[in-house]
Amino acid sequence: MNPRSRNRVPFLIPAAVILATILLRLWNPDILTRFENVSYDLRVRSALRFPGPVATNLGFVYIDEETIRAVRDGDFEYKYGLYWPRQVYGRVVEELAAQGVRAVAFDVAFGERRPDHPLVRMGDGFAMESDEFFALQMRQASNTIVAVTPELTLPALFRTNAVAVGDIQTEKDSDGTLRRVRAFRTYRQWHPGFLKAQADPDIQADLVHARVEPGQVTISGAGGAKFTVPLDEHGDFDLADLGGEQLPPGTPRKAKPFVSERVWHMGIVLAARELDLDLEHADVDLAAGRIILRGPGGVERRLPVDRDGFFLIDWCLPPTDKRIFARPMHLVLAQDYHRLKGEGDFVETNGWRGKLAVVGSAVAGGNDLTDHGATPLQNDTLLVSKHWNVANSIITGRFIRRLTLAEEVLLIIGLGALSGVLTWRLRAGPSAVAIGLTGALFIAACFAAYIWGRLWIPLVLPGTGALAVTWASLTAWRVLFEQTERKRVKSVFSKIVSPDVVHELLQAEKLSPLNGARREVTVFFADVRGFTEFTDKSHEAALQHIRSHHLGDADAAKYFDQQAAEALSTVNQYLARVADTVKQHGGTLDKYIGDCVMAFWGAPTPNAQHASACVRAAIDAQRGIHELNELRAAENRRIEAENAAATASGQPSKPLLPLLSLGTGINTGLATVGLMGSDAHILNYTVFGRDVNLASRLEGVSGRGRIIISEATYQHLRRDDSKLAATCVELPPVEVKGIREAVRIYEVPWRQQPVGN
Repeated sequence: MNPRSRNRVPFLIPAAVILATILLRLWNPDILTRFENVSYDLRVRSALRFPGPVATNLGFVYIDEETIRAVRDGDFEYKYGLYWPRQVYGRVVEELAAQGVRAVAFDVAFGERRPDHPLVRMGDGFAMESDEFFALQMRQASNTIVAVTPELTLPALFRTNAVAVGDIQTEKDSDGTLRRVRAFRTYRQWHPGFLKAQADPDIQADLVHARVEPGQVTISGAGGAKFTVPLDEHGDFDLADLGGEQLPPGTPRKAKPFVSERVWHMGIVLAARELDLDLEHADVDLAAGRIILRGPGGVERRLPVDRDGFFLIDWCLPPTDKRIFARPMHLVLAQDYHRLKGEGDFVETNGWRGKLAVVGSAVAGGNDLTDHGATPLQNDTLLVSKHWNVANSIITGRFIRRLTLAEEVLLIIGLGALSGVLTWRLRAGPSAVAIGLTGALFIAACFAAYIWGRLWIPLVLPGTGALAVTWASLTAWRVLFEQTERKRVKSVFSKIVSPDVVHELLQAEKLSPLNGARREVTVFFADVRGFTEFTDKSHEAALQHIRSHHLGDADAAKYFDQQAAEALSTVNQYLARVADTVKQHGGTLDKYIGDCVMAFWGAPTPNAQHASACVRAAIDAQRGIHELNELRAAENRRIEAENAAATASGQPSKPLLPLLSLGTGINTGLATVGLMGSDAHILNYTVFGRDVNLASRLEGVSGRGRIIISEATYQHLRRDDSKLAATCVELPPVEVKGIREAVRIYEVPWRQQPVGN
């Protein structure tokens, strides 16, 4: 991968993760929703520890096991089994109205009328149907809200005598948890002719599942039979089609099969009674995600809803909350009983005054009155509590709002970008800590936003996808990239610097300085003297040998190759001594220029005493060459002895080994340092600049077996290695090519005993 592509990767990886996260959010699979809902439920439960503003007049009349027993055993002079006649609920309405309740909402389904229920004996001896008694009490109280569901057809007797109807349909999320309710539903108010067909035992018209189709209404009846009622071009039906042949004079023969009615959630209806909200003229804009309810005195409530009209329940008031005025139904029935008997000492006179009472079941289980289910509060919650929690939101004006899709996308982009910056700018360990702290702060912010502002900020996808996955992906790439980069560095430097320097390079936090930097370095040039003369003599000797032995072209070429290999082997022995010494002293071997070695100190790893290290390496290199020459001189003495014997016997003699010397030039100064070349071909870590050229010029004036250093190098020695500096001898200034003024130079002796370290 070329450097430009590598530089783009830190941007491409976060961008790819962010894009994938956004696409996943648009797809929004159920498993993602489930995880997000779990995080939401945790916030709901946490919010209970921080009570917020609530309405002070919410109440609960609950049916429990003791209520069932009291009615069954006749504690109030009537005995009924579990399925009570409606007069029992009528007595609840009667008593609560007497105590001044503001509204009574029944979370109880009242289906078809029940003329089979026992009659109610009134005080004057008149007997009244149980349903009629219930309707009478509702009419007199003028504060009762009765329940409807899509599957329930509410008898007209109850609908007309109740002050309002409220929707109690429960729609749970895919995990079976109740988190939201629909603000309203559209119900059909069927024409009496259809209601009559529903009540007819021979027809049993199923109006709940009736299908309104172009030109007809299709209805299922008794025994699975289906019948249709034709509709004209105006959508009207002929009453004769439903047994209305004998209509009273003046009665229109045609009518609409039903009238659509907007029925609000029971909790909203309760709150509307408290605030006098005008539900008939609500401003409903589901596409814009809002419903506006208005009341007198400038009262306004804005419900944040989705496109289907759902809004989240603020579960801030669990059934056990002490702020709910809760009484068992049998206590209310007992007070009504004693009131009617004139026993005022047993009656709570105004406990329910001004309250909004919800009547529902708190039975633990085992019968049809059980109404429990999973909510964010817990897996087993009284579901009737949804009504007063919805009412409380409307009354206090406190609603739960979730981020819009656009806001979620911006959040994902922001967290992904932050994760990318932190991961790329910090090393692996610190970046993990930084991302962990960022994640913790994000989680805390999500909880705080819900607790104090009822804002639901999605946590799972932005936190895992944008934040964590970006970090993991970028970290994985960095590990792979750095391993590749380290291999590249090792391959470049393993042959030109010591293993310690390579190790230090690979441990460096950043390798970017290798691509070019300005550094102070000490540059070393060492030339093997006498090699050119040696190769010239070797070439001349080869020509004489070929002529004297009359070798053909092929043999001559072979002989030349043999001589070239011997010459290269000779110079390599000298160059190897110098190169090994450079690496032993921590220098960087730059290149071989013919029979010259170029090296430098101070890069790629810093070395404050680079001048001293370079000069000491030059001393050891000279001594190494001297030792090599002594070995070769000893070998020459052996060869000379063998040649004397060979000459005596008429055999050809062997050539002597050449003894070469070393000339060294050293200079210290600023230079440009970096990798030169191409990843695709050859890379060389080198230095260049004016001070590099001066070191080369000083090598040219060094002669044989001498070390010449510049004034700058000498001053570094005085500062860093005074003992070594004291041995240096100043020479007359010299003029070198490319330098206007004469250069002050010093010679470093190397033949004496090693200087102290």
